[in-house]
Amino acid sequence: MQRLKRRQDFVAAAKGSYAAMPGMVVQARDRKDKNSPRVGFTVSKKQGNAVARNRIKRRLREIVRLHLEEQAQPGFDYVLIGRAQGAARDFSDLALDLNSALKRLHRKPHEASATGPQVEST
Repeated sequence: MQRLKRRQDFVAAAKGSYAAMPGMVVQARDRKDKNSPRVGFTVSKKQGNAVARNRIKRRLREIVRLHLEEQAQPGFDYVLIGRAQGAARDFSDLALDLNSALKRLHRKPHEASATGPQVEST
C-alpha cells in the first residue's frame, strides 16, 4: 500500500468524509480512479511529545498493515489521525475502531438514511 507524503494529499483528504473513533479519526477521499489505495498518518502536537506521537503512529501503522488491505477500496486515500487514547488503547480495540470507521465511510447513501429516523408520508 502506498503512503501519502505530500501536504496537498493530506489537505485533499481533509475535505473528504471522516469517521471519528476513540483511538483515531479516519479521513477518506475518493480519487475517482482505480489505482491502489494510499494511506497517511498524522498526530498533532497536542497529543504529547515526539516520543508519544511516534508511539501512536507506530501503532496506527501496524493496525493498517494488518487490517486495511482487506477493507480498503481502490482509488481511495485514507488519513489516520492519532488521538491520545491511541497510545494506551488496547490493540484489538484499535483494530475495531479502524474496521468500524471504514464500514461507516464506505456505507452506501441509502444505508446511511436507513439508520436514521424514518419519516412516513401520508
